[in-house]
Amino acid sequence: MSKLSEQDIEKRLLQFPDWEYYDQAIHVEFEFENFKDCFSAMSRIAFECEALNHHPNWSNVYNVLTISLSTHHVGGVSEKDFKLAEAIELIVEPED
Repeated sequence: MSKLSEQDIEKRLLQFPDWEYYDQAIHVEFEFENFKDCFSAMSRIAFECEALNHHPNWSNVYNVLTISLSTHHVGGVSEKDFKLAEAIELIVEPED
């Protein structure tokens, strides 16, 4: 797996309008109705992280979940980060 160029990252982010690229990572923040809903989403995301063997830098304060994704061994963003971002989006904002 290799590090994506900034141009490739910006192009891929068009599919993820809530995500931003800075500091060699892609970032997003989700707000839930309450802590329970936030923690529930984190638990579901954790299973995807294990399945992909890729783990985010994340934090939770009450009903807000902040996530940063980067691939440490390539020193930036890789395809693996976008795979996890896609899985996170499906968990947090499922299609109707």
